[in-house]
Amino acid sequence: MRLVWQLVAVAAVAFLGGQGLAAVDGNPWLTLAIGVPTSVLAVLVYGWVVRRTERRPATEAAPEGAGAALGRGVLLGFVMAGFVISNIYFLGYYEVNGLGSPKGAVGLFGFMAAAAVTEEVMYRGVLFRIVEERTGTWIALMLTGVLFGLSHLLNPHASLWGALAIAIEAGGMLGAAYIATRNLWVPIGLHFGWNFAMSAIFSTEVSGNGTPQGLLDSATSGPAPITGGDFGPEGSPYTLLFGVLVTIAFMWLARRRGHLMPRRGRADLIVATAASVR
Repeated sequence: MRLVWQLVAVAAVAFLGGQGLAAVDGNPWLTLAIGVPTSVLAVLVYGWVVRRTERRPATEAAPEGAGAALGRGVLLGFVMAGFVISNIYFLGYYEVNGLGSPKGAVGLFGFMAAAAVTEEVMYRGVLFRIVEERTGTWIALMLTGVLFGLSHLLNPHASLWGALAIAIEAGGMLGAAYIATRNLWVPIGLHFGWNFAMSAIFSTEVSGNGTPQGLLDSATSGPAPITGGDFGPEGSPYTLLFGVLVTIAFMWLARRRGHLMPRRGRADLIVATAASVR
């Protein structure tokens, strides 16, 4: 039941925030004004519902050390986005024509902040964490990664390949970031850093969402199997490659830190269930 209550609570914040963002579409300042509070509210609601349903503080979303962890994640997202765009640029498929829309970048900050926080809280904070308790780390990583990828089929310019790429490169990488650190701040920062760099700085499509122009007036052309086409660079093999490499690095770190959980046997599940009932 705690899975249901936590999902409902976080999904409600995501829904209300999404409705608000849709209502002010095209106004960057209002998008910022709604997106940032939505992010904060998602974390607060998550902490509240975890305390109510699990009788413990949500240490994975604790404010202590949050700034540094967020910063590391954002930096990694920026670096990864830079590597991907650089490779596409050197092939001649990405071109910068000048300055784009600074106001657009402001709105994208709010939009991407809301998206990164609500999705990470839902997929890594709720789904992965609770599924991992029953299935172990590896199965939970695979299942939630696939679900995360499939959810992107709802986007306007979605494709089956794009959803598969998201499942591997993002579902795997963001889940691994949580496993290695056992906090939500690094995956939130990484998610936001990638999305913000790709949209607000490089002005490329993000997950087929119809992303508005950011700081650079740029154009992406060339074969879709290289650039990602209408889905954006997340459908590029470069993103897939870098995402897999970062996933491997995080999982190596998680193993070294002893953060991998084995699959529970039936007896373990009975004990855990009895303890949660008490």
